[in-house]
Order: sequence, then C-alpha cells, then structure tokens
Amino acid sequence: LQSEGKFAMAEPLFRRALESKQSTLGENHPDALGAMNNLAGLFFDQGRLDEAEPLFRDALQRKEKVLGVEHPDTITTVNNLGMVLEAKGELPKAEQLFKRALDVFERTLGKKHPSTVTSANNLASVLREMGRARDAE
Repeated sequence: LQSEGKFAMAEPLFRRALESKQSTLGENHPDALGAMNNLAGLFFDQGRLDEAEPLFRDALQRKEKVLGVEHPDTITTVNNLGMVLEAKGELPKAEQLFKRALDVFERTLGKKHPSTVTSANNLASVLREMGRARDAE
C-alpha cells in the first residue's frame, strides 16, 4: 500500500503492527523497533517530517541499546534519520549521520554492498547540496 501511494490505508496498518508488536513482544524487541522504523518511513514518504524525526530518533536510541551501534538495522535507521534531516535542510547534521552510516557499512558489509552504496550516494547528495561537490568525489 505504501509503495502504491495509498498512505491513508497503510497508516492504520502500520500503527496496528507497531502497537501489536510492542504489546506482545515488548517495546524494545527488534520486531517492534522495525515496526517503529516502518511507521516513521511512511511519515517520511508523506513529507510528515516532524512526525518521522522523533520516531526515527526513538527507534535509533533503542536499536543502539538492543542491537548495538554497528548492527545493520541500527545503521539503516541512522541513514533514515539522515534523510529526514536532509529534507528539513539540516544539512550538517545529515552529513554527520551519513558519514557514520557509510563508515560502519564499509567496515561491516564492504564497499560494494547495496547499503554501503546507498549511504555513499546519500552523503554525496548532501555534500552537493552544501556546495561541497568536490568532497563527494
């Protein structure tokens, strides 16, 4: 539904999934944190950045504690939060997050992994927006 742009239909399902996973598995269970990340992603896709940001921040803080700071799911949320901050025009903060994601993905997954390539692209994009295209090379 989300990929088809049917946000109004998708949101209640994402909320129900989040509530269900939190109540049955616990608020810090990796599946509940994934559901939180998914709802935040829906908000991001809708341009609801002020709703997406706190959810991504909450998910990130919990994932760092539960999964560790270098777990791929944690770093994916780092990248997602960076995308929100970039969209809000908070480019230096987005740059820091994209650098963190790229560093961890390169070390843990390798330079050719799709997540690493996505992080490199995100960093290049924000550097270009900051007028630092040469740094992106």
